Amino acid sequence: MKRSDRLFQLVQLLRARSMTTAEELSAELRVSKRTIYRDIADLQRSGVPVRGEAGVGYRLEAGHELPPLTFTTAEVEALVAGARMVSSWGDSELSDAARAAIVKVEAVLPRELRRAVQGTPLYAPRVPWSGRNAELTPLRHAIAARRKVRLTYTDGAGETTERVVRPLALFYWGKVWSLGAWCELREAFRSFRPDRMSGIEPLTETFGGDGIDLEAYVAESERRDRRRGIPRD
Repeated sequence: MKRSDRLFQLVQLLRARSMTTAEELSAELRVSKRTIYRDIADLQRSGVPVRGEAGVGYRLEAGHELPPLTFTTAEVEALVAGARMVSSWGDSELSDAARAAIVKVEAVLPRELRRAVQGTPLYAPRVPWSGRNAELTPLRHAIAARRKVRLTYTDGAGETTERVVRPLALFYWGKVWSLGAWCELREAFRSFRPDRMSGIEPLTETFGGDGIDLEAYVAESERRDRRRGIPRD
């Protein structure tokens, strides 16, 4: 890895973490701790507001902005492929945002990379069931606002129930989406398919701070998979 690329990745790692150690950074970037110490010092001398010290940990001061990004051809292809998937399999709001984002990215790329945007041969065609995702919009907004949602749900056996749930995250499984949530009816973490929901009503009541969160949902899912003998990477 070129040193300039390593410094860029180092800043990205610092931005993503409230505090991290030289040991963690060296393992992530596959360099020695001595190299991390030297890189941190160089970043500080160049004006990047890294706070901390060797043996304690480092953090990037809030509000620091990176200079304009440059992309490799593979990175552009990844962005285009991802945007095309979202355009086909997201709700209308996400689809519009994905298309607009690619237009903005294309506008600031050098000419040779603009050709990569236009010529990336990676597609995500729409199929009959890919348009059933209008339900994602109110769920995404409720997740962001940490608001409870009232909904009518029909399970795989055809039983319909009224639920109030705490929406935590949406997961895409290649053909359908699922909502990871805390179900107040069952008093347990549950997964729901948005395409089986109706009457979705975000409530004014918010949630949080009591340990019922995405981290707990994932931990419970992992325990359940282990009990079932499902391997997890």
